[in-house]
Amino acid sequence: MEFKRCNRCGNFFVSDNDICYECEIKDRADIAKLNTILGNSSESLSINDLSATSGINPSNINRFIENNFISF
Repeated sequence: MEFKRCNRCGNFFVSDNDICYECEIKDRADIAKLNTILGNSSESLSINDLSATSGINPSNINRFIENNFISF
C-alpha cells in the first residue's frame, strides 16, 4: 500500500485506491445518481448540464468517465 492524496477531497491516506474510503462511499452514491439521470434522459446532456442537474462537480464527472464508471 502507498501513501497517497485523494483525487476527490485532497486528504492523504494509505491504500491501493486513488480515493480515500469516505470519498469511495460518496463516489458510489454519485455514480448511482448519474446513472439514474442518464438512464432517464431522452436528450444529450453536456457535462455542465449533468453537473447542474445532479449537483456533482464536473471534475468528478470527468473522473468517472475516464475510469469507465459511467457511460457518457
